[in-house]
Amino acid sequence: MPSIRTLQTFLAAARLGSFAAAGTEVGLTAAAVGLQVRALEAELGLALFDRRGRSVVLNTDGRRTVAQVKDIVERYQALQSRPAGDDLSGTVVVGALVSALMGAFGDALWAFKRQHPALEVTLFAGQSADFAQRVDRGELDAAVVTRSPAPLPSSLRWTPLYSEPMVLVVPRRPHFNLPAEPLAMLALCPFMRFDRHTWTGHLVEQALAQCRARVVEGMELNSVEAIVELVRQGFGVSIVPQLANLQWSRDKALRVVPLPRVTVQRHVGLLERRQHSRERFTQAVKDHFGARRVAAR
Repeated sequence: MPSIRTLQTFLAAARLGSFAAAGTEVGLTAAAVGLQVRALEAELGLALFDRRGRSVVLNTDGRRTVAQVKDIVERYQALQSRPAGDDLSGTVVVGALVSALMGAFGDALWAFKRQHPALEVTLFAGQSADFAQRVDRGELDAAVVTRSPAPLPSSLRWTPLYSEPMVLVVPRRPHFNLPAEPLAMLALCPFMRFDRHTWTGHLVEQALAQCRARVVEGMELNSVEAIVELVRQGFGVSIVPQLANLQWSRDKALRVVPLPRVTVQRHVGLLERRQHSRERFTQAVKDHFGARRVAAR
């Protein structure tokens, strides 16, 4: 049976794409890393890498194996490092939308850190679709993402945390003529569109379809924060999720305008593998937002 050290060596090679780089990280020669990886492949009866000169790339079996090996290593490390009496400790690696970190999820992380000082959270900001692949491969323990417009792999589970309505945002001091009616704003003003290839971009398309609006295409960006800042500066209008915990109604440069007939919401939730070693953390996140929903009723 492979040792924990062999499994850690395999994970290093998978992450770095090189036996030499993995050896530098774990304190072995490149040849020793190659021997450990070949022994693991022989034990499993699988080739895990495609060898390309001095670089190595995970193949299909290797990508599937990474998540399982990472789970084994994390469970072993948890046995070593878990302080008595503290269920939330050690390191958890989480992906999150930047907009989530600015709002409700950022508040939740601060609360966890105050309650559990032994917990270390490594955060990566990015897009929902990218995070889904990384969670499935085991590179992330979980991610805070928008609900996928397409079915997720059966290995993943998404749990809703909170919802944000899709709204029209317009500048208070525009560099163009701003009509009074929301549909006229969309029809006549430069439209700052959220990247239509993203999950949030699909929601913008749904909102436009619901209010039967045509737009004057301006810029296309993949950041709610960048779009809102451009609108603040008077360069256009946009449809975006009204970010939880941010008081746009008090913004002196931005105005939120309700859209007729639009019921689309962005549902933000926690994406995780169905079985993993950091379930205490993910359950705490779900419990936190569940309590918030109960309190808001």
